[in-house]
Amino acid sequence: MPKMKTKRAAAKRFKATGGGRIRRSTAGKQHIMRGKSANRLRKLKKNSMVHPSDEPRIRRLVPYEL
Repeated sequence: MPKMKTKRAAAKRFKATGGGRIRRSTAGKQHIMRGKSANRLRKLKKNSMVHPSDEPRIRRLVPYEL
């Protein structure tokens, strides 16, 4: 049986935490910062977790890394 191929775009976007959940970066911090408040930008620095209902889909995209 051949191995599954990893989707490289997904491998670059998601990492596993120590507890086994999947971490993702927060959207909305690539450009157009002037219209956003400092408080909002500070909150966007932090990573967030993938919702549990989406985790099986992402694990299929990245079968060996997570």
